[in-house]
Amino acid sequence: MLCLRAIRPLSWRVFHFRPFSFEPLISQMNNCTDEEQIFGLIEKNKSLLSEKQVGCALSMLWQFQKQKTSSVKNVDCIRNHPQFLTLCNLATTKMGFMSDSTLVNVLYIIQQFGIEAHDSLVEALVTEAWRRLERFDISVLSKFSSCLADQHLYYSPLMGKIADIVNRNLENIQDLRSLSVLMVSISSLISRRFQEKLVNKAELLFDTVDSSQVNTARRIVQFLRNIKYRYYPLLERCNKVFLSNMNHLDLDSISKILSLYYSLQFHSFEFILMTKKRLTEMIPLFDHPASCVKLFVALGPMAGPEEKKQLKSTILLMSEELTGQQALAVMGAMEEMESRNLRLIKKITSILHKHLDNYKPVELLRITQALIFLHFQSKELFVKLRELLLSYLKVSVIPSEISILVYALSMLPSAHLDEVRMSQIEAVLPQCDLHDLNIFATSVLRCIQYDHVYLNNIPAKQLKVLQKLDHYGHQRLQECKSLNLLWEEVKSLKGDWFADSLLEETVVTLQRLMDEMNYINVAGIASFISRTNYLSTSLLDKIASVVLQQIEKIHPFAILAIILPFSTLNYDPPQRDEFFGTCIQHLNSYLSVLDPLVLVFLGYSLATLQYFPEDLLKAIFNIKFLARLDSQLELIYSSLNMKVQFRLMELNRAVCLECPEYQIPWFHDRFCQQHYNKDFGSMNGAQQQIYKMLAEVLGGINFVKASVLTPYYYTVDFECILDKRRNPLPYGSHNTTLEKLPKIHLESNTQIAGSRLPPGAEKIALEVLDSRAFCRNIPHLKGKSAMKKRHLEILGYHVIQIPHFEWNSMALSTRDARMDYLRERIFGEGKS
Repeated sequence: MLCLRAIRPLSWRVFHFRPFSFEPLISQMNNCTDEEQIFGLIEKNKSLLSEKQVGCALSMLWQFQKQKTSSVKNVDCIRNHPQFLTLCNLATTKMGFMSDSTLVNVLYIIQQFGIEAHDSLVEALVTEAWRRLERFDISVLSKFSSCLADQHLYYSPLMGKIADIVNRNLENIQDLRSLSVLMVSISSLISRRFQEKLVNKAELLFDTVDSSQVNTARRIVQFLRNIKYRYYPLLERCNKVFLSNMNHLDLDSISKILSLYYSLQFHSFEFILMTKKRLTEMIPLFDHPASCVKLFVALGPMAGPEEKKQLKSTILLMSEELTGQQALAVMGAMEEMESRNLRLIKKITSILHKHLDNYKPVELLRITQALIFLHFQSKELFVKLRELLLSYLKVSVIPSEISILVYALSMLPSAHLDEVRMSQIEAVLPQCDLHDLNIFATSVLRCIQYDHVYLNNIPAKQLKVLQKLDHYGHQRLQECKSLNLLWEEVKSLKGDWFADSLLEETVVTLQRLMDEMNYINVAGIASFISRTNYLSTSLLDKIASVVLQQIEKIHPFAILAIILPFSTLNYDPPQRDEFFGTCIQHLNSYLSVLDPLVLVFLGYSLATLQYFPEDLLKAIFNIKFLARLDSQLELIYSSLNMKVQFRLMELNRAVCLECPEYQIPWFHDRFCQQHYNKDFGSMNGAQQQIYKMLAEVLGGINFVKASVLTPYYYTVDFECILDKRRNPLPYGSHNTTLEKLPKIHLESNTQIAGSRLPPGAEKIALEVLDSRAFCRNIPHLKGKSAMKKRHLEILGYHVIQIPHFEWNSMALSTRDARMDYLRERIFGEGKS
């Protein structure tokens, strides 16, 4: 009897209102070739359709849409069709009978057709899915999570419940495709510990994924971007999937991957090179504005001169068809390309002007930054921008939005904020994090400068706000209890206010929390220290200790960032040889994998520290590597390009001078002649003053040379020669002048400076060192200046360095004191 009672409701559910056979109708749907055929079947059979047939009909309709290009999709037409509405009504009445997969698939398709989240059908489907949530298998759960993500329910209790289910069942999940969808969906609300568990699980399952699963790899990269975790082992493996499938990647996929890599600051030379080739092949294929804009944004920054010209011409031709968002994307790409095409700038700016009322505050900031960077002047546009920014500012109450608006206003030609706006800033300061405080401070300082220069006045309100910014900045640092939270706030901070007001307190806070330093955050903290030029020996010692203890967990890609502060700040930790030796050893197996740029910077940083690993130098100084480097230099913006070339030259010079036994030739004569000829020989006012004093101290103008170019193209502020009795020798009496740029040959490397001097004579190099040569907080010589001194001594010079803090001190405030100082430094016994 009990069995029969159990069967009765089951049989009612299974057989209620069903046609005798539904298989033929589903077969007919599967054989349809367009939407109208599907709608015809629905119209004929709507009174008989089962929940499975409703699901099948919706699936077929979406399948037809997916097969179309974006230009011919007709989602709106389908959504408004009477039979589509019939399907929606049937889905509402039959959702209770649907299987889990059908239910979630119907929700997914309904949303793809643009049915809003507040629609009763969507709400009912979500509610029914929530009721069944615990029984969903992993694939259904992942699809449901993506539906919630499409509704922007990232922080909802329902998404939290999904995260809990994933956490409880993580060990049993074996489907990385479904897990990757879930990882992206729940990434906004999970703890750091859970994030690491997901990363480890993804890494464990990665080998089970087919190498063609580009979308799974892309979602993993997206998850890493969402949690702001540049985890190299997974990024490397995902990158290999992208490289192996490059010929099958479309423009949308490439654009998404490039955007994710940019956000993560992950650089893959091979990916960029192959992407450039793939995108260049696409140039003739697109004639639709949306596709052309996407191609311009993706390819433009890495394109060669001809490709850039072609892309700009195409955008110009269809500029009248661009939407406001497309024009904004083009302007951002032009900024990244450092474009100076005035015609295109004017055209895009006119479109931006037309749509200006429709942009959000953050987009107005992007427009302002781009216009300033591209040196575009339009009084009418700037006036409209200012009006819009102020109108947003008057009604805004969100600190981060207010900071964006104020920052944009401060960049405009008339950077003035009245007392009301200053009071608005002051009111939100207690709610701000360090990032927002830094933006406010930068903006207020610009306004103060503008008011001082153009209005000849600095309102007291601005100074009061600046004082409060200092107060809340220090307070936030002192109350910070987590190194990771602190790092999130300070990692992008820069500018005068941070350096002058908060840097010291930031370092104190880092020291207080440094026991939380580990293999995950050590590279970021090291990078921050090198950027600030602040020497904290306790922090650097801790970095060295963490690296030595956890080196196996640190990816070789992170070694450059770790070494950089030691190189920049010229600091040796207590376990110097063990630390640097471990870092170098960890790199060896990756020398063929690392980007050419990274290898050059690594070689230079180690050379600054007097380390010259033979394997690394062999990897850099060979024809094949230099050809790869040239290819990469074509893909990067001009300022970075020049920096890389200079670092390679400086590394080449260091190896020739300090390791002649490696027999690496000097091949930068032409490069140096091109770049040192431009402004070589000029002196500023302070140098001219010292030049005259030196002439007086040494006995005449012919006893000293200024702005001297040495062998290997070092520049020396002043040069003089003393004979063996420490008497000055005049120039012109022997063959030592360097009127022309020297041509250096390998065989003369080690005996250049003293070979043509009289016996016992000595060549003196006097270097005036400004604040850039020293650490910010103490008078400790930085790595680059220390290396120059070392190299000049190898070239035969006796080097005298004159620090700015000595020259400008109270002790040397008179001319006579400075003259005595110079005499003591040049002629004094044992002085250097």
